[in-house]
Amino acid sequence: MDDPYHNNVNQQVMEGGDYTYSQDGYPYQTDYPPQDEDAASDATEGADEDDQMYEGEYQGIPHPDEIKEARRAARMEARRKARLAAQQEEEEENLPEQYETIMEDCGHGRFQWMLFFVLGLALMADGVDGFVVGFVLPSAEKDMCISNADKGLLGLLVYVAMMVGALVWGGLCDKMGRRKCLIYVLTIDLVFSFLSCFAQGYGFFLFLRFCSGFGIGGSIPIVYTYFTEFLQMDKRGEHLSWLCMFWMLGGLYASFTAWGIIPHYGWGFAIGTEFQIHSWRLFILVCLFPALAALIGIIFMPESPRFLLENARHDEAWMILRQVHDTNWKAKGEPERVFTVTNIKTPQTQEDEFIEIQSDTGTAFQRWTVRHMTMLQQVMANVMSLSAPELRLQGLFLVIVWFCLAFSYHGLGVWFPDMIKYMEYEEYESKVRVFHRERVERFHFNFSLVNQIHREGEYIHDKFANIEIKSVKFEDSLFENCYFEDVKSTNTFFENCTIKNTVFYNTDLWQEKFKDCRMENATFLHPKKGCHLNFQEENDIVIYLVSFLGSLAVLPGNIVSALFMDKIGRIRIIGGSMLVSSACTFLLLLSFSQGFVICWQCLFYGVSVAAWNGLEVISVELYPSSKRGTAFGILNGICKFAAIIASFIFAAFIGITKIIPIFLAFAALVCGGLVALKLPETREKILS
Repeated sequence: MDDPYHNNVNQQVMEGGDYTYSQDGYPYQTDYPPQDEDAASDATEGADEDDQMYEGEYQGIPHPDEIKEARRAARMEARRKARLAAQQEEEEENLPEQYETIMEDCGHGRFQWMLFFVLGLALMADGVDGFVVGFVLPSAEKDMCISNADKGLLGLLVYVAMMVGALVWGGLCDKMGRRKCLIYVLTIDLVFSFLSCFAQGYGFFLFLRFCSGFGIGGSIPIVYTYFTEFLQMDKRGEHLSWLCMFWMLGGLYASFTAWGIIPHYGWGFAIGTEFQIHSWRLFILVCLFPALAALIGIIFMPESPRFLLENARHDEAWMILRQVHDTNWKAKGEPERVFTVTNIKTPQTQEDEFIEIQSDTGTAFQRWTVRHMTMLQQVMANVMSLSAPELRLQGLFLVIVWFCLAFSYHGLGVWFPDMIKYMEYEEYESKVRVFHRERVERFHFNFSLVNQIHREGEYIHDKFANIEIKSVKFEDSLFENCYFEDVKSTNTFFENCTIKNTVFYNTDLWQEKFKDCRMENATFLHPKKGCHLNFQEENDIVIYLVSFLGSLAVLPGNIVSALFMDKIGRIRIIGGSMLVSSACTFLLLLSFSQGFVICWQCLFYGVSVAAWNGLEVISVELYPSSKRGTAFGILNGICKFAAIIASFIFAAFIGITKIIPIFLAFAALVCGGLVALKLPETREKILS
């Protein structure tokens, strides 16, 4: 006999899904299928929930109504997220085109040129900072008695600080803002550079220069990212290349001021006997002017509107874009033109919602913690997102090109001046005068001794007064009843000598200058403290001249790359420049004099600068706005890392061979140039 109730149940089983039967023969569903939100439950229809007890309550089995309610909420949340994702995707697709249209409507004029000079000064400050350590080291190492190991540590830590600064500030500018981070960067550099002018101890000086490098290291990623977002597509390549010229101006400024200040030892002053401010410290102080001018200028500049739009700050972005529009068209004599944009797409992320929810809750410390921890998570998420499949390959190519160009450029940048110094030293050594077994008795040395070697000599009742002894070595000699007074020495040593009944009064001859010597009744009165560098001799103007000419040689390459960046494209500029530069390195094999080295240095710098300009332009154009600063910071950090490695490798071969450094530079440039040809062209690419 057919049971209509069981038939109804069987029909529900076939239509609704799989059921399991209890011992009583009643079915219950283990996996409820999706149902409409207004569907009624057959099992509970017409039942009084207050009077009826659910039999699974004490068995831990959820009530069917509870399951339905949870699933209904889950479906609603899923639909809400899907609508939000679709809306955000549409807005992200529309924002780049809309922003490009707005920038074209704003035009290119007075506002961009004001920002150009302000950001150029910030870039110039970075260029100056790259030269400071190299120029002050010859003076600072003597003034603070820095050993060769400590001298190498100073150069290393400054580059490490700049590398860390590029990584940190590049990521932060995508979350905190371009303008705010640039203000922090310049302030840190100014404060710690200023304090380093007065540091008397080497350890404190090292710490302050490290902090200064950490600050200024973030300027390049921020500057290029910031300026790019105020440029329309057909202006980006040319004007970013013009901006690169300020780094060259930084080198010229540092070289010129070092040449004019450091050799003048008398320009310093002293406070007491311990606090000495010599001319090289005044040079560091003068080098702060570009950073100070940039900081003052950036305070009056607005934030990047593209950054504000990416962070859902529509009203602020609209006001800045209107300011750009009105400033440009008023300067062009068309004040009647009205900014017609009324609405701009502003995608909003879940992190923004989380921060907004937490902004008004909890204590001040909790709110601060939430904001900064969330920002740190966003920065790390940005870094991880750069390994996405669509960015992975082009990112790898960029890393290779950056590393190869930086390795060869900075490596040869160390090799050129060191090679010139070595050639000078070889020429100097070839003119050394050797005195063997001379006997000098009751003689008054009132003239300087320069570039001499005295072996097995005897000096009896002699007087050395008011003289300079430079690059002189006394070997296996005897000094008996001699008198040294007011003697200045540079690179002078006494080796395996016997010194009897001799007085040293007011000299800078201390124990380190006597190697394996026998002292018998030797007296040291009023010895001079410190290393007492003779600035007139040790600061050879050739080094400043070489740096000045090297920076000046960049000018033609900068002009050519700026004029042709948008005409022939970024890829041809980068690849062609690196390959031609690799050919220039072979000419270094023909350099047998200082003049030839300087000529090939200028040629190399003039050709390779075009590759730098193209690489910096393409690096800001390839990545989306929300990741642009992070990506550029990583690439610039890799550049500093390559510079550190190259400095050690190239410096190790000075005086040994020049074939290996030249071959390494050639190989790196060829490899980077060929890989650069695989990069996508971006001259007609709208900023994503």
